[in-house]
Amino acid sequence: MSVRFFRFTEHTMTVDAAARQVGVSHDRIIKSILFICDDGSPVLAIVPGDRRVDEKKLAMVCGARRVRRATAGEVKEFTGYEVGAVPPVGHKMRIKTVIDRRVLGFDKVIGGGGEINVLMEISPADIKRINNALIEDISK
Repeated sequence: MSVRFFRFTEHTMTVDAAARQVGVSHDRIIKSILFICDDGSPVLAIVPGDRRVDEKKLAMVCGARRVRRATAGEVKEFTGYEVGAVPPVGHKMRIKTVIDRRVLGFDKVIGGGGEINVLMEISPADIKRINNALIEDISK
Protein backbone atom coordinates (compact mmCIF):
# COMPACT_ATOMS: atom_id res chain seq x y z
CA MET A 1 0.00 0.00 0.00
CA SER A 2 1.25 3.43 -0.93
CA VAL A 3 -0.21 6.44 0.87
CA ARG A 4 1.00 10.01 0.64
CA PHE A 5 -0.11 12.87 2.89
CA PHE A 6 -0.25 16.57 2.05
CA ARG A 7 -0.36 19.18 4.84
CA PHE A 8 -1.50 22.73 4.11
CA THR A 9 -1.75 25.97 6.07
CA GLU A 10 -5.35 26.48 4.89
CA HIS A 11 -8.28 24.10 5.39
CA THR A 12 -9.10 21.47 2.77
CA MET A 13 -12.63 20.73 4.02
CA THR A 14 -14.36 21.30 0.67
CA VAL A 15 -13.78 19.76 -2.73
CA ASP A 16 -12.97 23.21 -4.15
CA ALA A 17 -10.39 23.91 -1.45
CA ALA A 18 -8.80 20.46 -1.75
CA ALA A 19 -8.61 20.55 -5.56
CA ARG A 20 -7.14 24.06 -5.49
CA GLN A 21 -4.52 23.17 -2.85
CA VAL A 22 -3.33 20.02 -4.66
CA GLY A 23 -3.85 21.34 -8.20
CA VAL A 24 -6.07 18.53 -9.50
CA SER A 25 -9.55 18.29 -11.02
CA HIS A 26 -12.60 17.87 -8.77
CA ASP A 27 -13.17 14.27 -9.90
CA ARG A 28 -9.76 13.21 -8.48
CA ILE A 29 -10.87 14.38 -5.04
CA ILE A 30 -13.03 11.89 -3.14
CA LYS A 31 -15.61 12.61 -0.49
CA SER A 32 -15.96 10.16 2.41
CA ILE A 33 -19.44 10.84 3.78
CA LEU A 34 -20.98 8.99 6.70
CA PHE A 35 -24.66 8.04 6.56
CA ILE A 36 -26.89 6.32 9.08
CA CYS A 37 -29.27 3.59 7.88
CA ASP A 38 -32.81 3.37 9.24
CA ASP A 39 -31.67 0.56 11.57
CA GLY A 40 -29.07 2.90 13.13
CA SER A 41 -26.02 1.32 11.49
CA PRO A 42 -23.39 3.57 9.88
CA VAL A 43 -22.32 3.32 6.25
CA LEU A 44 -19.49 5.27 4.64
CA ALA A 45 -20.13 6.42 1.07
CA ILE A 46 -17.10 7.33 -1.03
CA VAL A 47 -17.84 9.32 -4.19
CA PRO A 48 -15.90 11.53 -6.62
CA GLY A 49 -15.75 15.19 -5.65
CA ASP A 50 -17.73 16.29 -8.69
CA ARG A 51 -20.71 14.06 -7.79
CA ARG A 52 -23.22 13.69 -4.96
CA VAL A 53 -24.37 10.62 -3.05
CA ASP A 54 -27.72 9.34 -4.32
CA GLU A 55 -29.33 8.45 -0.99
CA LYS A 56 -31.95 6.20 -2.61
CA LYS A 57 -29.27 4.14 -4.36
CA LEU A 58 -27.18 3.96 -1.18
CA ALA A 59 -30.19 2.82 0.85
CA MET A 60 -30.94 0.10 -1.71
CA VAL A 61 -27.34 -1.17 -1.58
CA CYS A 62 -27.53 -1.26 2.23
CA GLY A 63 -30.89 -3.02 2.30
CA ALA A 64 -32.43 -0.04 4.08
CA ARG A 65 -35.60 1.89 3.35
CA ARG A 66 -33.70 5.14 3.74
CA VAL A 67 -30.42 6.64 4.89
CA ARG A 68 -29.63 10.05 6.33
CA ARG A 69 -26.45 12.04 6.68
CA ALA A 70 -24.77 11.49 10.01
CA THR A 71 -24.62 14.37 12.46
CA ALA A 72 -21.24 15.84 13.37
CA GLY A 73 -21.41 13.94 16.67
CA GLU A 74 -22.13 10.65 14.92
CA VAL A 75 -19.27 11.23 12.48
CA LYS A 76 -16.88 11.73 15.40
CA GLU A 77 -18.33 8.75 17.31
CA PHE A 78 -18.10 6.23 14.46
CA THR A 79 -15.01 7.43 12.56
CA GLY A 80 -12.98 9.24 15.21
CA TYR A 81 -12.67 12.28 12.91
CA GLU A 82 -14.32 15.66 12.47
CA VAL A 83 -16.63 16.41 9.54
CA GLY A 84 -14.49 17.61 6.63
CA ALA A 85 -11.46 15.57 7.70
CA VAL A 86 -12.77 11.98 7.41
CA PRO A 87 -10.26 9.82 5.53
CA PRO A 88 -11.37 6.91 3.34
CA VAL A 89 -9.57 4.41 5.63
CA GLY A 90 -8.38 4.16 9.25
CA HIS A 91 -11.58 4.73 11.18
CA LYS A 92 -12.18 4.25 14.89
CA MET A 93 -14.32 1.18 14.15
CA ARG A 94 -15.07 -1.01 11.16
CA ILE A 95 -17.73 0.71 9.06
CA LYS A 96 -19.59 -0.74 6.09
CA THR A 97 -18.14 1.12 3.11
CA VAL A 98 -19.57 1.61 -0.37
CA ILE A 99 -17.37 3.11 -3.08
CA ASP A 100 -18.95 4.64 -6.17
CA ARG A 101 -17.67 2.77 -9.22
CA ARG A 102 -16.47 6.03 -10.82
CA VAL A 103 -13.76 6.31 -8.14
CA LEU A 104 -12.09 3.23 -9.66
CA GLY A 105 -11.32 5.20 -12.83
CA PHE A 106 -8.17 6.59 -11.23
CA ASP A 107 -4.92 4.97 -10.11
CA LYS A 108 -4.77 7.38 -7.16
CA VAL A 109 -7.39 9.58 -5.53
CA ILE A 110 -7.13 12.28 -2.89
CA GLY A 111 -9.38 12.49 0.15
CA GLY A 112 -9.51 13.63 3.74
CA GLY A 113 -6.38 12.98 5.75
CA GLY A 114 -7.72 13.03 9.30
CA GLU A 115 -7.30 16.77 9.94
CA ILE A 116 -9.00 19.70 8.23
CA ASN A 117 -5.75 20.82 6.59
CA VAL A 118 -4.42 17.37 5.61
CA LEU A 119 -5.19 15.31 2.51
CA MET A 120 -4.36 11.67 1.75
CA GLU A 121 -3.47 10.23 -1.65
CA ILE A 122 -4.33 6.53 -1.94
CA SER A 123 -5.35 4.02 -4.59
CA PRO A 124 -9.03 3.07 -4.84
CA ALA A 125 -7.93 -0.59 -4.82
CA ASP A 126 -6.32 -0.07 -1.39
CA ILE A 127 -9.47 1.63 -0.06
CA LYS A 128 -11.53 -1.32 -1.27
CA ARG A 129 -9.17 -3.89 0.23
CA ILE A 130 -8.66 -2.19 3.60
CA ASN A 131 -12.38 -1.53 4.14
CA ASN A 132 -13.63 -4.70 2.42
CA ALA A 133 -15.78 -2.21 0.53
CA LEU A 134 -18.58 -2.76 -1.94
CA ILE A 135 -18.30 -1.17 -5.38
CA GLU A 136 -21.66 0.18 -6.57
CA ASP A 137 -23.29 2.99 -8.52
CA ILE A 138 -24.25 5.34 -5.65
CA SER A 139 -23.73 8.82 -7.10
CA LYS A 140 -25.63 11.31 -9.20
